[in-house]
Amino acid sequence: MSERSLVKNLNVWEAIGISVALMAPSMAANINPQGSVGHSGRAVPLSFGIATVGVLLIAYGFVRLCQHFNHAGSVYGFVGATTGPRSGVVAGWGLIGTYTFYGCVTSMAAGIFGADFLNKLGIWKHQPTWSPFLVGAFALALAYWVAIVPARNGTRMLLSFEGITVLLILVTTVVVFIKLATGHAPNGNHVDWSVFSIPKSAGFNGVFVGAVFGFLSFAGFEASSTLGEETTNPRKDISRAMLGTAIFGGFFFVIVTAVEVMGFGTNDAGIKAFGGSGSLMGDLGTSFIGSWIGTLISLGAAVSAFGCLLACLVGASRLTFAMARDAGHAPLSMVHSKNGTPVNATRVITGAVLLIVVVWHLAWNKQAFDIFAGSGVIGTLILLVVYLMATFGAIRFIFFGSKKRAAMWEIIIPILGIGMLGITVWENIHPWPTAWSARILPIASAIWLLVGVLFIAAKPSLAKKLGDQLRRDENLSEAL
Repeated sequence: MSERSLVKNLNVWEAIGISVALMAPSMAANINPQGSVGHSGRAVPLSFGIATVGVLLIAYGFVRLCQHFNHAGSVYGFVGATTGPRSGVVAGWGLIGTYTFYGCVTSMAAGIFGADFLNKLGIWKHQPTWSPFLVGAFALALAYWVAIVPARNGTRMLLSFEGITVLLILVTTVVVFIKLATGHAPNGNHVDWSVFSIPKSAGFNGVFVGAVFGFLSFAGFEASSTLGEETTNPRKDISRAMLGTAIFGGFFFVIVTAVEVMGFGTNDAGIKAFGGSGSLMGDLGTSFIGSWIGTLISLGAAVSAFGCLLACLVGASRLTFAMARDAGHAPLSMVHSKNGTPVNATRVITGAVLLIVVVWHLAWNKQAFDIFAGSGVIGTLILLVVYLMATFGAIRFIFFGSKKRAAMWEIIIPILGIGMLGITVWENIHPWPTAWSARILPIASAIWLLVGVLFIAAKPSLAKKLGDQLRRDENLSEAL
């Protein structure tokens, strides 16, 4: 086996596994809406609905590109092949940043849910404030180990764990909705369709700012594209995996968040309790059904967070591997002689996640949820820019390339996607935040992208070398 080649041994379900694992719907449904409610109020499901529309519009471009290309570098290869190597490097660097910051998000989520599960079981009560960091560090170490074993085993395990927890959440959602509809809900709560209207206190801007946490919940639907060189039938399987994951996520998030807000209550007290919940479906399961199902969902959310962390390491390491391979960086483009995985790239990404969390905690005394929320915003803002770049590349390739690859009327789909992403980014930076803690997040996102731009601008010979490699790469040749 070549030291610079990945093993092609995954099928469509294993590709779906990595996308679902990185999207982590059971983790996202339990902890991401709390970040949204502070901006959108009771309209959390409306924010998630906006994110759903945006993701489905953007998925069009990814699906079309994956029908022609299969490359471990994902957007690095896609954007590089359609708009040029310089923009490809910036897009790849951006997605590495997203996956790395999401590694911080998910390691902290695993720590929060894991520590909460240990507390509920009575194994570790009266926990110190650093308990989520300890559990999160253990999850990171375990994820690193799993990431360097054959990806086939890891993706199967992730899909199984996630499926069980999603099923528990869906059962709980149905029970909660029935009790709300029949008047048997705690605190007199009932079905309230105002969750799909814009509150005066939030306004249009608040709903779109809250949509960032919706995009955060979807982030990863495209992760299967990094397995293009490890999937046996990538031009069909990767497209199906991405589109199927995005459609499922849309239905799941909108329905579950709507029931969550109704279950907690749409009044001020309910919204406050919603924002302070450590596990939304876990708390609702305990309140509406029994403590046993709440404990199971909390455990499932912890496992889901771990699976998402693993998927972040897998996705970022494949991107790093692909870019290093084209740049001629031998250490980072080496794969394990037995497992066929990019072990050195995985070590670098794991170390970066650990470093960010440690510095963030020690330098600014931030706790686990602060790092979770802050990393989520940074990673998502970077991701939205990457999605924009990929969509521009898709438009150029599909509609203005050497030949048209789709009916011209379809161009409206990615154009609407660009509009949706542009509005979301704008609403998150305008008006410019006054608090430094909020201002530093878009600044950090911009700095990460700027580093990539400056690096490639200072290395014109490297850009040429990468362009030559992309043109010769058989994984970026069109399907016959």
